[in-house]
Amino acid sequence: MRAIILAAGMGLRLVQPEGQQKPKCLLRFGEASLLERHLQLLKAAGVDEIVFVLGFKHEQVEAELASIDWKPATEVVVNGEFSLGSVLSVHTAAEALTRGGDVLLMDADVLYDERVLEPLVAGRHVNRLLIDRDFEAGDEPVKLCVDKGVPVELRKQVAVDTRFDTIGESVGFFRFDEHAAKRLAEIVAGYVATGRANLPHEEAVRDLLLEKSHVFDIADVTGAPWIEIDFQNDVKRAADEVLPQLRQLAGALR
Repeated sequence: MRAIILAAGMGLRLVQPEGQQKPKCLLRFGEASLLERHLQLLKAAGVDEIVFVLGFKHEQVEAELASIDWKPATEVVVNGEFSLGSVLSVHTAAEALTRGGDVLLMDADVLYDERVLEPLVAGRHVNRLLIDRDFEAGDEPVKLCVDKGVPVELRKQVAVDTRFDTIGESVGFFRFDEHAAKRLAEIVAGYVATGRANLPHEEAVRDLLLEKSHVFDIADVTGAPWIEIDFQNDVKRAADEVLPQLRQLAGALR
């Protein structure tokens, strides 16, 4: 199983001191950065093939990876047009997406622990989405709507006529089997070719879901501690509310 971690964005909504902006994956909580926490948790889950998609100040992230000296070494691909949408970052990682085997596609700016990751990696050769039913309504969360166990919508704005029996926030992690991963790469390539590289990658995942050519299952992680860090208030919540709930990472942290 391979993990592709999207860490190219500028994080413009996160206010950082002028001249001191850094990629969000380098934010530290406790004794580790988000980047190192990804590495530790994925290793504990048996995932040691890791590809980082970098962009904004990618040299800083590469320096952090070098200082950690992780084994086996992670791969790095760079999205030179990181100011566009994350769909371009997924396209930049097309080779890793289509190399074969199951693939995890993960946002880098998430603080979480094993209770979120474990259900994502369980089993073999599956397509899986994570849902958290305990979420704050509003325009920001990406909603995952499910009807009779089948995902029917994945968007921030849900149409009023959408029929579903369960709604929650989509955690920014997805799992695809080899065939679904290759189809996602084709969809993403189509976005880029038609001038839609400025869109979030969830739109391409949504297209894949709505094609209904691949079966997806849903793992409910309601109650597990996690937070996506987009705004300054998220940093405070991550430190004050989520970090104390996390289980100790395996292995020594710097």
